[in-house]
Amino acid sequence: MEIRICKDRVALGRSAAAYVAEALRRIIAEKGEARIALSTGASQFDTLAHLIQEDVPWDKVEMFHLDEYVDLPETHPASFRKYLKEKFTTKVTLKAVHFVDGTEENRLALCQEISRAPIDIGLIGIGENAHIAFNDPPADFDTEEPYIVVNLNDTCKRQQVGEGWFATVDDVPKQAVSMSVKQIMKCREIVSCVPYAVKADAVKKTLAEPLSNMTPATMLKTHPAFTLYIDADSAAEAIAPIDWL
Repeated sequence: MEIRICKDRVALGRSAAAYVAEALRRIIAEKGEARIALSTGASQFDTLAHLIQEDVPWDKVEMFHLDEYVDLPETHPASFRKYLKEKFTTKVTLKAVHFVDGTEENRLALCQEISRAPIDIGLIGIGENAHIAFNDPPADFDTEEPYIVVNLNDTCKRQQVGEGWFATVDDVPKQAVSMSVKQIMKCREIVSCVPYAVKADAVKKTLAEPLSNMTPATMLKTHPAFTLYIDADSAAEAIAPIDWL
């Protein structure tokens, strides 16, 4: 595990984007193409904004989406496929795009498609409850299914309201289709961008606690190529102040 601490969310996004872009260029140079998995939410705004500005042969990159609510239309402001289309897939020309739409038919199709080859880089956010994708605690660490239907807990729902995606907790869908923990861990490299003070407790627990499905992000520490990007705010409860990147 490598931890990179940045001054603020903008510096974090810029640094992480440069790192991911360099990795993509290297992978494409080696094998002619790359596969990437993208998470969404407010914590990814700056990383994606900088990533689309990077010099990457995007037409050789295949993108997989991490998760989406069940029974939420794409027209809803909280739709993650809407988010990715607005912030990423309409900004660069990709080789292929695989969205999660929250349906069972789509879930089964994605399970087949993602199993064809490994994901080279996964940009995997960490939630306020330390979830990865929508694998809320207690997360299923054992399922072999690449994409699963999960129940969202109250902390997760409150995060979605806090980020402005829904007006009330009751408006948040009860379920989502999510990439599973085991599938996430199959990424050859994982980069987690986790800014903001509201993530400080999750960062502290991720770094301090032993492996536990009650703190799903602790699983990331077992990955041989895991890079965690945090900013001064999200690092505040876990790491003493230093000279930020």
